Order: sequence, then C-alpha cells, then structure tokens
Amino acid sequence: MSLNKDFLWGGATAANQCEGGVLEGGRGLSNIDVAPHGPERGDVLGGRRKMLSWEEGYYYPAIEAVDMYHHYMEDIKLFAEMGFKVYRMSISWTRIFPNGDDEVPNKEGLDFYEKIFKELRKYNIEPLVTIAHFDVPIHLIKKYGAWRNRKMIDFYVRYAETILKHYKGLVKYWLTINEINIVLHQPFVGGGIAFEEGENEQEVMYQAAHHQLVASALATKKAHEIDPENKVGCMLAGGNSYPYTCRPEDYFEAINQDREGYFFIDVQARGKYPNYALKKFERENLNIDITEEDKEILATSPVDFVSFSYYATRTVSAHSEDYEHTVGNFFGSIKNPHLLATEWGWQIDPLGLRSALNQLYDRYQKPLFIVENGLGAVDVPDENGYVDDEYRIDYMRQHIEAMKDAVEIDGVELLGYTSWGCVDLISASTGQMSKRYGFIYVDRDDEGKGTFTRSKKKSFYWYKKVIETNGEDLSS
Repeated sequence: MSLNKDFLWGGATAANQCEGGVLEGGRGLSNIDVAPHGPERGDVLGGRRKMLSWEEGYYYPAIEAVDMYHHYMEDIKLFAEMGFKVYRMSISWTRIFPNGDDEVPNKEGLDFYEKIFKELRKYNIEPLVTIAHFDVPIHLIKKYGAWRNRKMIDFYVRYAETILKHYKGLVKYWLTINEINIVLHQPFVGGGIAFEEGENEQEVMYQAAHHQLVASALATKKAHEIDPENKVGCMLAGGNSYPYTCRPEDYFEAINQDREGYFFIDVQARGKYPNYALKKFERENLNIDITEEDKEILATSPVDFVSFSYYATRTVSAHSEDYEHTVGNFFGSIKNPHLLATEWGWQIDPLGLRSALNQLYDRYQKPLFIVENGLGAVDVPDENGYVDDEYRIDYMRQHIEAMKDAVEIDGVELLGYTSWGCVDLISASTGQMSKRYGFIYVDRDDEGKGTFTRSKKKSFYWYKKVIETNGEDLSS
C-alpha cells in the first residue's frame, strides 16, 4: 500500500504571516498586525501586555510581511512549477469585514481572493482555505473583548457564510480555526484575548474556546448546506507528549498534557465534550456557559476530517522542575536527551509524526491531513539568492518517510501533506524573517529591509521531485 495517486502534496501559509498590504484594499486591523518584533512580542501574544494599536518605537512585521499581496501571481507560478496539488492559505477576516461586525462585506477583499483562487485553479492547484488563522479583528477585541464574548459566534459565522457562498465552486476544502488549542497557550494569538486585571484566566480561555467550538460547528453546518461537495476539517497544534521517566506519575502527566489538545478535537470530531474536560471545569470551579442549544449544534455538525500541524514532540514530568526546559511551537517541554533540536530549541522527532498520525487516527477514525510541517532555520543565500539547504531536505525526508510508514504499514488514512511556509514568511512565535521554512527564499530581514525578490532554494528542486514521484524518490 503506497500513497494514493491523488494524494494532496503542497505547501501552507497564513495571510497574517505572508500577505502584508495591511492598509490596502479596504482592509481593517487584526490582532497579529499589532504584534511587534522584539522582546515584548511574547507578552503581547500571551495576552499579558495589551497592545491594540501600533505604538511608536516598535517594528510590526505583519504590515508588509513578504508582500504576497502584490506577489501572489509570481508565488503561485512557483508553486505550480514545484507541482503543488494543493495550497493551504488563509483568508484575512478584516479584508472581508474590516471591523468584523460590518453589515456588508468589502468587495475589494472578496475580489482579491477570487483572483487568487482562479489563479490556483488555472494551474490545477486545489485551495485548502483556513477561515481564521490567528486572526481576530481589532475592532472586535476593543468593542466586545474578542472570543470571550458570545457575540463573536455570530460575527464569525456571518464571515464564514459570506466566503463559503462567494467562493462556492472555487474552494472545496476548508479549515474552520487554525491550531484551535493555541488559545490556551497564547490567548491573544488564538483568540484575541488580552487579560484584564483580576480575571480568572483559565475561565476566560475555556469560555473563549467554547465559543470557537460552537462557531466552528455552525460554520461546518453552513459549509455542508451551501455546497454538499465541501469538506471541512478542524485543525490541532499537534505533537504528543512523552513521559520523561517510566514513573507512573510521569506517564499520567503525559496523558493529561495530550488531553489538553485532544479536548478540542474530541468536541469537533465526536460532537460532544469529553467527561475529563467537564470534570476539569467542575474540579477547578470554571463556570463555562454551555447551553443546551450549543450541545445540539456540536452534536449535529462534526467535521469531515482532522488536520494538524507537526513540528516536535514534547517531554513532560510530574516533577518538571527537576529538568532542563526548551520550547516548540508555543509549547514548553523538558529537553529530551534522545533528540536533536533546531536553532530555536524545537526538538526534531520524525518518528513522533508517525506516532501522532496513529494516535489521531485510532482516536477519531476520520481521514487526517498534515497541514503544517517543516524546519525553521537560518538560511544563507549566495549572490544569486540560492540556498543550499540540505539540512531542510534531510528534515523533511525523515518526516515524509515516517508519514509514509504510517500510511503504508499502519493503515492510516491520510489526505495530504502541506509543508509549512513554502515561501519564506514571518515567524508567528518570534516575528523573525531569519527563522525561515520555505523552498523559496525571500529577500527580507528581521528589521524589514530587503527587496522581496524571490529565489529557489535547493529544497525547491528536491520537493518538486518528491511530488512528481508521489513520495517515492526522496533522494537529494
């Protein structure tokens, strides 16, 4: 058993990390637009430092990002040259509804994405569209408190319904909310949440999560009503937890840590809250407003497939204070002595991807989709912009081999694989350009200097061959 002949190979980006054009085309401001580069970024993303507008003395990388707003034709042509079958991207909420609660959508924004989808279709590239990828309109944060407010459900559903109708026939694959579990780790990123003094932060985060889950289910229902051909997925920031030792309490800590993410997908894929989550709310006196109508919506609108990002596994212990720590995709972890790590401390674990695929498939019995995976690294181009990124090829080769083992040996049902940041873009966690993931180098630096010139890395040609051979030839 090998990968299906219609396996969806491609790449992934997010509007807030690549698009730029923040003040063009009638677009409004969104949460990541006001996340600065530099030491304060972490506090802003974590909801600890309220920054809801541009402040003097800071550099905001999302304003221009890598200017895909003006370069999308060129970028899509390069994706087509690599042989992409699918391109995962997001729509900027504030390009469609600049304030989020507008009565009428912004035609210029609707037209912009229509051009993109038609350009993709010209090259037979299937769009995979994330409706909200770390994207909350600033106006909704200021006026309503973002996803802590139930009114956000209606604003999100109106936005989702607008694009589902407008792009009917152009887009078939949809993701409702990117890495939905990130709201518990970086609340401003995942939910536009900036905490007020004295708030019960856990209660706020889980209430916001509940509103997102209901909104996701309603969008899924709308998608199926508008076009029965639509396929809708949820999206988890994936990567399982290893117990640091074989002590029973370490193993149980690993179960608890994984449940923190599974909780969201349990609801989206199975249609109801798991008992362990309800017990947590009860035990910790978290008063989450869950109505009978909410339960009905969740029960009747499960997703069609489960998508996830995978960069690293995590190692945990009931005695975590005893060990050295590192990070990976917004998650803390104990350093695993058996794994190498990237320059940013993200632990490299290809076999962990096979484990994640098996655990998700065993748990949900729904088709899976790897929609983010890749290596963030410092690339040094030659005078022609060429990067010999054999290290990226090696990383991806190992992960694709593990992915194939999950399909061919373990029988996991997998729809596709989209590598993260197929064209270099702004890092979500650090705001850096120097942390690069792409097959395509973009001349842009951490201070916002550069020409935006695109050039092909060694990995560009390697990935083209991988796609041509449906993953059979992984040699460099």
